[in-house]
Parts: sequence; structure tokens; C-alpha cells
Amino acid sequence: MSNRRLVGLIGTNIQKSLAPFLHEDAFAAAGLVGHYHLMDVDTLPGRTLPDLLAAACTAGFAGVNITHPYKEAVIPLLDAVSTEAREIGAVNTVVFGADGRTSGYNTDCSGFRQAFVEAFGPDAAKGRGVLLLGGGGAGRAVSVALMALGAARVRIYDKDTARAAALHADLAARFGAERCDLLAEPVAAAAEVAGIVNATPVGMTGYEGLPLDPALVQPRHFVADVIYTPIDTAFVKAAQGKQCRTMNGGGMCVHQAVDAFRHFTGLSPDVGRMKRTFEAALAARDAAG
Repeated sequence: MSNRRLVGLIGTNIQKSLAPFLHEDAFAAAGLVGHYHLMDVDTLPGRTLPDLLAAACTAGFAGVNITHPYKEAVIPLLDAVSTEAREIGAVNTVVFGADGRTSGYNTDCSGFRQAFVEAFGPDAAKGRGVLLLGGGGAGRAVSVALMALGAARVRIYDKDTARAAALHADLAARFGAERCDLLAEPVAAAAEVAGIVNATPVGMTGYEGLPLDPALVQPRHFVADVIYTPIDTAFVKAAQGKQCRTMNGGGMCVHQAVDAFRHFTGLSPDVGRMKRTFEAALAARDAAG
């Protein structure tokens, strides 16, 4: 097998992604010559998700990561989907077989879970309520991770009520109706839960704003965000200002990349090295503005 690998990322608003640094350094550490290519639909007018998947497969990519807004839309385009990704209802990693067959996986769930344990400990959500903001692809992965972390009740709020209702129905069917709520508004739930997780793109560069009124955040809350561009969103900073324990999206980015790299190559990268690469790439990105 050739020691060359070509992988990439399909999504919107991805020009500041640090994934190329993580994967290309991991390739080098493994003795491979690898390139991670960004396919940003914002800069590729007229190109659709099916177009880009087909082009990547034809070009000989080993696989691609999938990000907002395609983590759910990609599923029907794939030849096979892992059991976990099928149950989550979202795919963020696609592997191209030698025969051109496409297989989908979800590494967001495991990535968030590992980052959460590192940030807050394994029992922070156990037996407690958590307010989840966002029912899209990232929210689906986070919700299942919270269930695995023992959350007593995941309380779901999304301005897109149909999307929130679909996630709620899936969680209720899989984990039991007593372990999840569908919220018409988040205010009352915020007063009752132990923690709040933002799994929406609100707060990301290009999606400025706040996913929740910071006045609802209390010092006793743990607050997590899946976003790492910027590394600390306005929401995370507001929570830090209230002395909350917080988690930005950096840890999730690293750990999902670790798992994605395994799918792409069959090799396990050095997690510590990938964390150091992330920090160095982040510092360089922030210094460049």
C-alpha cells in the first residue's frame, strides 16, 4: 500500500479549521505523506454535497470529515453506516474503500465524551439534568455522549422545533422518555439543570451571537461549547466570568480527530502529540488574526 494519504473536510465556514494541522502532523509521525484538503462550500458555489463526495472518491481520497451543515444529510448518500452513527443519526467521518464504497462513522460522540471527562470528570453529569442547546448533527452526538455519561435527563432546546422534536423522539425511543425533554423555551430548564452544552454554531466566527442569555447561567453550572473558532466563545467567556467550570471545543476537536485518523489509516495517533499540535496551530492562527 502506498504511504501517501489524501483526506479532507466538507462543510461551510471552515477556512479556520485546525484539522489540516492535526492530521498532517499525525501522518508525518506515522511515516506517511498526507494532505488534508478543505472543501468549503462557501467558496465553491454550485458544488453540492453529492458532488464533493463523488469528486473526493474519484480523486483517491482515503476519506473525508463532514461538518455543519451536512452531518445528517450525508447519511442517505453512503453505502454503509456504523451502528453507532446510525443510532446517533449523524456522520462526521466517511471512509472510501478501495472499491469506492463509502462507510460513515461518528467520532464527535466519542470525542465530546472524552473531552468532557478530561474537563469536568466522569461524574459531572451523572444522575443530573443537562440543558442541550442544538438538535442538529453536533447536538445528536453530544446528546448520546451525555446519556453515556449518565445524565438523568437531557433537556433539548433548538429554535428549529422540528429538528429538536426529531432528536427528542430518537432519544426517547433509545433511552426512555424519562431521560429526555423537548423544550419550548430554555429559561425554566436553565434554572434546574447542573450544566449547559452549546451544540449550535452560534458563537462561531461567522455566526456571531449567544445561544442563550448569559443571565441564565449560574456559578454552579458546568458550561461546555463544541466550538473552537474562536477557542473561547462569548458564551464560554460569560460563564467563566461567573466562575463556572467551562469547556471549549478544543478537546472535542482533538479527540474526534484521533478517532477519525484511526478510521482513515487503521493507525492510532499519539494523543499527547495531537494536543500539542492543536495548541501550536491555535496559537499561530490567533496570532495571524
